[in-house]
Amino acid sequence: MKLNHILLPTDLSEEATRAFAPVAELARDSGAKVTLIHVVRILVTTPPGAMFAGPLTIGDPRQEKEDAEKALAEQAKALGDGIEVNCEVLLDESVGRAVVEYAEQNGVDVIAVSTHGRSGLRRVVLGSVAEDVLRRAHLPVLAFPPAK
Repeated sequence: MKLNHILLPTDLSEEATRAFAPVAELARDSGAKVTLIHVVRILVTTPPGAMFAGPLTIGDPRQEKEDAEKALAEQAKALGDGIEVNCEVLLDESVGRAVVEYAEQNGVDVIAVSTHGRSGLRRVVLGSVAEDVLRRAHLPVLAFPPAK
């Protein structure tokens, strides 16, 4: 399988950088470009007692996007030299959906995700983006679990 484009989602946490070194090596070996992507999750709600009111966005997604762009540029440095790296910050209500749609629309060959290793109630409450990506993707997904 020839790799030309690797998608590397990050939630900007230190745990997410676990996949950076192996992805950088894979990109160097194959000559693939890497797109480092972060999705700012848009949280919407309906105002209490106003069932006919339109949805309200919680927070300021544009400011969060701007902050994420700066943080993503810093994380991109961890991939090192000799790799073409693009950075993308998206706004969406579903992180997993946004990652997979980006991959499908931009000729990505493989998605590389770090898992946080949450289980039980923490996974139910916090969700699992890696699991959502695995379920939705129609292309290979490399999952990097936490070290034991």
